[in-house]
Order: sequence, then structure tokens, then C-alpha cells
Amino acid sequence: MRRVVAVALVAALCASTPLLAARARQVQGQSASLSGTATADNGQAIANADVQLRDVNTGQLVAKAKSGNNGAFTFPGLASGTYAIEVLSATGEIIGTSAAVSVAAGAAVTGVAVGASAAAVAAGAGAAAGGSAAAASGVSTAVIVTTVAVAAGIAGAIVIANNNASPSR
Repeated sequence: MRRVVAVALVAALCASTPLLAARARQVQGQSASLSGTATADNGQAIANADVQLRDVNTGQLVAKAKSGNNGAFTFPGLASGTYAIEVLSATGEIIGTSAAVSVAAGAAVTGVAVGASAAAVAAGAGAAAGGSAAAASGVSTAVIVTTVAVAAGIAGAIVIANNNASPSR
């Protein structure tokens, strides 16, 4: 009896392997894309800026791109998920971010706007020209991720441990 069950199990696995491989190819063929424009609050395009894509759920960087002369950027070949787009100054400081953007498998999301203050863009350019990163007035990654998480409706808590109490209390 065990031999019959083992043979049936092996036969089922062998038969399902091509089906699983076909499904994996189908899912891979459904990669999504996300595109938009990086602009300063005065309406000017942020040309030739480094733009990065962050997974909101994990906080990990997924992709990097460069904006064109008109501020346009594209991230092709994405998996489905929720992302935030970050624009960097010439010194690498995050100067602008988008709201959380949900991307479905196979979707082409367009028209995503990423804004930055004109002062931050100018300060980042001035810091790069002057060679001083301290002159940049960027926003920290922690603030960006927290802002995007709040916009996405993700609640979180920060716990600060104070280890100066004695064990007997």
C-alpha cells in the first residue's frame, strides 16, 4: 500500500512540475512599470536627478533611475507591491518623495508626481558644487519612510527602553 501511495505521489509531482513552470513564466511576464515626473514646488522639472524606488512594506530600495531633462523617470520590470518614489539631491540627500503608490501585476502606472521644494533642490545643487554635504537641506530617510507609511495607513510605534532600573523592581 505504501508503495502505491509513493508512486502516486511521485507521478503527481512529475505531472505538476511543467504546470508550475508555466505559471512562473506567466507571472514573470506580468511585470509592471511605474513612471512619473520629478518637479520642484515652483513647477520646474528636476532634470538629471537620481530617483529611487522604495518598497513601502519592507523599506528596501528596489530600483534606481535618473530623471530626464524634463524630470521624467521610469521604473520597468516591477513586481506588484506598494512603492514610494524618492528624488535625491546631487549630494544624495532625499529632497522629495511621492505618496504610496500601489502597483498591480502587469500594470503600467503613469503620471506619478514627486515634488521637492525649490530651496532643497537649489541647496543640493549648491552643496554639490561647493563640495559640502552639510550645506544640503534634505530630508532624512526615516522621515520619508514614516510619512509614506502614515499616508499608506500603516500604524507603528517606537519603543524606547530605559535599562537603568534594577532587576528587583
